[in-house]
Amino acid sequence: MTTTQELKSRPEMEKKASELESREVAESARETEWKSPSFVKELYGGRILLDLLHPYPEKPAADIEKARPFMEKLDKILAKVDGDAIDRTGDLPADIVQELKDIGAFGIKIPEKYGGLGLSQRSYVEAIAKVTSVDGSLTALLSAHQSIGLPQPLKMFGTEAQKDKWFPRLAKGTISAFALTELEAGSDPANMTTAAVSDNGDEYVINGKKLWCTNGVVADVLVVMAKTGKRISAFIVETKTPGVELVHRCHFMGLKGIQNAVIHFNDVRVPKENLLWKEGSGLKLALITLNTGRLTLPASCAAGTRRLVQICREWCKERVQWGVPIGKHDAIAQMLGNMTANAFAMETVADMASAMADQGGYDIRLEAAIAKLFNSEVSYKACDDALQIRGGRGYETADSLKARGEKPIPIERFLRDMRINRIFEGSTEIMHLFIAREMLDGHLKVAGDLVNPKATGGQKFKALLRAAGFYSWWYPTRWVGWSFAPKYSEFGELAGHLRFVSRSSRKLARTIFHSMVRFGPKLEKRQKVLARLVDIGAELVAMAMTCVRAHAMVKKDPGNQGPSELADVFCSQARLRVKELFRNVSSNADVKTYKAAQNVISGDHAWMEEGLPKV
Repeated sequence: MTTTQELKSRPEMEKKASELESREVAESARETEWKSPSFVKELYGGRILLDLLHPYPEKPAADIEKARPFMEKLDKILAKVDGDAIDRTGDLPADIVQELKDIGAFGIKIPEKYGGLGLSQRSYVEAIAKVTSVDGSLTALLSAHQSIGLPQPLKMFGTEAQKDKWFPRLAKGTISAFALTELEAGSDPANMTTAAVSDNGDEYVINGKKLWCTNGVVADVLVVMAKTGKRISAFIVETKTPGVELVHRCHFMGLKGIQNAVIHFNDVRVPKENLLWKEGSGLKLALITLNTGRLTLPASCAAGTRRLVQICREWCKERVQWGVPIGKHDAIAQMLGNMTANAFAMETVADMASAMADQGGYDIRLEAAIAKLFNSEVSYKACDDALQIRGGRGYETADSLKARGEKPIPIERFLRDMRINRIFEGSTEIMHLFIAREMLDGHLKVAGDLVNPKATGGQKFKALLRAAGFYSWWYPTRWVGWSFAPKYSEFGELAGHLRFVSRSSRKLARTIFHSMVRFGPKLEKRQKVLARLVDIGAELVAMAMTCVRAHAMVKKDPGNQGPSELADVFCSQARLRVKELFRNVSSNADVKTYKAAQNVISGDHAWMEEGLPKV
């Protein structure tokens, strides 16, 4: 029998994982097969399967009607929310949270038979988007509970007994949180030290420390990731269990009302029936859950940006400088035009991915990742532009504006709240690496052993033969293909943009191959190169989806050409970005910059710090 002291000391005895060990842990959690089609995967491979997007999936009328009563109740509650007060006090109003519980906002996707609303993914993200347009901290509460908290993994991997026990409670407002991150284990779970040991066959005993558990301050139940041997498992842990200790509430630059905690586990005994899925599958569970869970954030980014467009539109009309409204000045108009077109593209990317999740039959791991990456980056730039348009009033707090008699428009709060989106649920840098790994998946399956240090000579020889056979067919086909008129002519003035996407996808596939040949095994270290390749794909995906949606909207309402105009502006700007990214793949200052950074770290440029006061 394992002693309590052994359980406590084991995490501290573990050494940090090596680079190879970290990679092996990450690889073991990957979904290795592509059993369903993916538009994004095919695009990175040089093929545009527009039938996966076109015609644009309309939201079923039955879904809209089913969600209508809830949405109407939600709107009434949100009209009473004072986001600036939440930002000022750091507290979520208890009455508002209770009202959200009463209307089922904590069980939006939980099946009706368990007491939930049973709404679709699209309805869920529409609801969260509404909340985001008012206050980000409330979004964090609802989203962390339903997107990465217990409801989603329970729905996908829970046993019937677990569902019967937990879903009714969760639907009524039992709040959940997700506990993965640790002091030394964020995006690299191989360094996780929290451990769960089977003590007597009926229970696991958990010891460890978790950092940044969103909702941890108010949660009734946690999904806890812990090592069981060398693998990671997921457990349902009630916060009232002896040994669960809320140590600290974390405070941040934005989202002042977020209920984020440091939680310690001291000899926490968890019944074996609280194991989610199966032992050793916790990390895979988390990654699969995030395929759908990540869709909330891009929808929130799009909604926040739409709110900024509304604010800036009104300001550009009423604010007069140099004798005309500032919206007439080209510098301001350029920012507003791009912000609006980008908001349309972001909303499209988020909605398309959610529609795929609802319809089923798609592998959306890359669609969800692209949506998160693209929308979080573009929305933050939009927020910065909105602050610039508002000028000093953008930098001034809403409370200060109100105190001196002006409309309390919280642009600086929006900027602080939205900044976390580039870090939440996989930072931009990690998303680049995640997408890059999937982007290279087909190539690694063919020729991976050629760069695998563990591969034998025989394995390398077989890989060489496979590669010769595959690329003798594959490579020429990425040069050949009709991507000119009249292809996609049904899309009218947007057809040229889709033809650009088609041509560029083949060029992207070739460029990925050229980079593999040029850098060989070192390509994984050239993260900036990989990021550019990923970003090219993200732009092309957004272009294709935006054209398809705009075409569908104009076809449905020919009198409104607005969607086509916004799609044209977005795609015209995206084409410029794509061309620049292609140039920078092969012509850049990456090596020099990396070398300079290492010299900074080693202290060679410490002279830059001379004269600064000590702090």
